[in-house]
Amino acid sequence: MVGPARNVQRHFANVTDPRVDRGCNHDLLEMVFVALTAAICGANGWSDVERFAKAKLNWFRQYIELPHGVPSHDTFGRVFARLDTGEFLSAMHQWVDQFAGSLRGRGIAIDGKTLRGSFDQAARQSPLHTITAFATDTRLVLRQMSVGEQSNEIPAVPVLLQLLELEGAVVTLDAMHTQVETANAIVEGGADYVLCVKQNQPQLHQRLSALFEEYAQDDYHVQGLHKQISAKQRSHGRTEQRACYVIGVPKGDKVFARWPSICSIGMLYRHSTTDDKQGKLKESHDVAFFISSLRPRVRRLNQLLRDHWSIESSEHYILDVVFTEDASRIRRGSAPEVAAAFRRLSLNILQQDTSLKESIRGKRLCAGWDEAVLDGIYTAFQAA
Repeated sequence: MVGPARNVQRHFANVTDPRVDRGCNHDLLEMVFVALTAAICGANGWSDVERFAKAKLNWFRQYIELPHGVPSHDTFGRVFARLDTGEFLSAMHQWVDQFAGSLRGRGIAIDGKTLRGSFDQAARQSPLHTITAFATDTRLVLRQMSVGEQSNEIPAVPVLLQLLELEGAVVTLDAMHTQVETANAIVEGGADYVLCVKQNQPQLHQRLSALFEEYAQDDYHVQGLHKQISAKQRSHGRTEQRACYVIGVPKGDKVFARWPSICSIGMLYRHSTTDDKQGKLKESHDVAFFISSLRPRVRRLNQLLRDHWSIESSEHYILDVVFTEDASRIRRGSAPEVAAAFRRLSLNILQQDTSLKESIRGKRLCAGWDEAVLDGIYTAFQAA
């Protein structure tokens, strides 16, 4: 294997081939390279992978042998359904770590996503649910892990955190994951946290609500309280303004004492107006509380909160709209998780590319149409 295929060979060499040697006509590493390249170029299922590889057979044979031609879509599905996902994801994560760099000082958003089309009603198989760790500045998917059918995201997040070198990073999570055990896992990993607070932590939520009501009575002119009010932003008929308030944790408060290394508390207020079809304005107000192990610096905390939601727009939305992940009916064995890994790795490669000034959708189309563009994307990625 040469060229871009060498990266696949280097990082996936220790993934166990589930097939016996007899009758094994297609090399596993070559299949991985073909499937990854096809995912970059717009393939959204094993049949698409086969079609793409046949159309680009001469291009592929520059880098891999394919002595028996292109594997059928059934072969791709059968082999990937039997892979050890632990080995496969470990190989992918090691590759990502090589170009992701240090996480020190960076925001890491963690959130879950369900692959809605991966259910199998006949086999009583629920759709696959994954959690991912996402670097909000570089828009890279750092880690992927599935959540067991009999479990949920809450106990899975501390396990995911152990897979990361978190020293010096800042982990942001939504209210579901505002758990003492999760905060402990983050602090023990040498990182800081910003955790949203809602009614699933009733005592904490009530205390924060009471405190900020007191501050509001004094028009937020309280010693040590910092605030940042953003300019009004208008987009798609919607105008929003945000106000963020941050203060150090009150000393001796027992409600906050159980949270490890807690250093600041805050409130985020959002006011928005939307034009309806009749030209009338609809107003909405939203208040959210948060706690953090960071010092009470309002600009930093406000930015981390804004950046957290990039996991929705820069990962989940793209996977569903551009990669049609929710519509995928890949559902046998390990195949849904392996296919999800191909999508996330190809998304990383496309996000890293600076050779094209295109959207992710545009890059996929151009790479599929123009072999020179595909070579350029792989070359830039290898150099990253």
